Amino acid sequence: MNDAEQAITRVHHEEWARVVAALTRRFGDLDIAEEAAAEAFAAAVERWPSDGVPPNPGAWLTTTANRKAIDRIRRETKRDDKQKEARMVHDDAPPEPLGAIDDDRLRLIFTCCHPALAMRARVALTLRLLGGLTVPEIARAFLVRETTLEQRITRAKGKIKAARIPYRVPTAEDLPSRVSGVLAVLFLVFNEGYLATGPDTDPVRHELTAEAIRLTRLIRALLPDDGEVAGLLALMLLIEARRTARVSASGELVTLDEQDRGAWDKALIAEGHRLVRERLAAGVAPGRYQIMAAINAVHTSARDVRDTDWSQVVALYDQLVRLDPTPIVALNRAIAVAELDGPEVALAIVDSLAEALDGYHAFHATRADLLRRLGRSRQSRAAYDKAIDLAGNTAETAYLTRRRDQLSSA
Repeated sequence: MNDAEQAITRVHHEEWARVVAALTRRFGDLDIAEEAAAEAFAAAVERWPSDGVPPNPGAWLTTTANRKAIDRIRRETKRDDKQKEARMVHDDAPPEPLGAIDDDRLRLIFTCCHPALAMRARVALTLRLLGGLTVPEIARAFLVRETTLEQRITRAKGKIKAARIPYRVPTAEDLPSRVSGVLAVLFLVFNEGYLATGPDTDPVRHELTAEAIRLTRLIRALLPDDGEVAGLLALMLLIEARRTARVSASGELVTLDEQDRGAWDKALIAEGHRLVRERLAAGVAPGRYQIMAAINAVHTSARDVRDTDWSQVVALYDQLVRLDPTPIVALNRAIAVAELDGPEVALAIVDSLAEALDGYHAFHATRADLLRRLGRSRQSRAAYDKAIDLAGNTAETAYLTRRRDQLSSA
């Protein structure tokens, strides 16, 4: 890759969201903004290798994209109707409340992640308009056909226009709940990369975890005082730090207790720990992501699994259960309880979740492990069979199969 190609790749990561957001503010139309931005980057690919990279690449791209957008509007046979339609996105929006954060990218984030849109549409729009991923890239990431993904994005844009979803930062009263919706989108993207569900995909999708972290860093820069944004970033960093140790050379999942901790990314762990300490020092009651980050901080602080402070982990899960009393949180807490109070106590907790989690592979995998530790091999084998049937990740399936087969030969 030559210097111009490297510069274009770097600038695409740094400037795509800014260019799309600036065009959306000016023209009020997501289609125009996206297409003009793509045309501007295509022009850069064509011209920069011979003309050289401009001193201010972002300004060059924004200026070029603005011209492309204006050219498109002029080409429209019904220009006046098109311009009127385009202004609908933002002309009816009330003025920004005093003190609101004024950043075009933040406006775009809240537009893409508006609660009126289906979650799958929010994810697709966020990755396309903020991340700059192409439709084929997003379709591959979520194992859908390109035509399906294209239709999903088109319908979402249409709903934004039809419902006149405003292109603005929410009011101070609405901001916390709306931010949580944005973080949910980013965490979903991260989790799909962290534990990819497709049978024919890599078990860990680094491009998705990296993109989720990059976009969360962007939101962190725009909302530096939001504790849950910091918490989610810390959580992602501490999980991502273990990525290279999570899958063996043979393609099998390596569980936390068996991972080579020397292979963990020390820089990511240090950054994650720093964010967790900063939130603790803030003296503000932590939210869901901050507690989850703190749990991961305890795990990544231990040089050996035997050094893990399980009492602290359980105490943190106790906080999380009060804040987020879902069966999956209770299941994760039971795994920590097994280390503190033994597998029999944990199994009683897990069995109480059977009705809610019977279709969840991790429920059966947890039961299988607890039953194995209690010497109940026949029941353990049956639980492994259910977990294998439900698991979608290739590395996880390989791990569960090996553990089950070890029972068979015992």
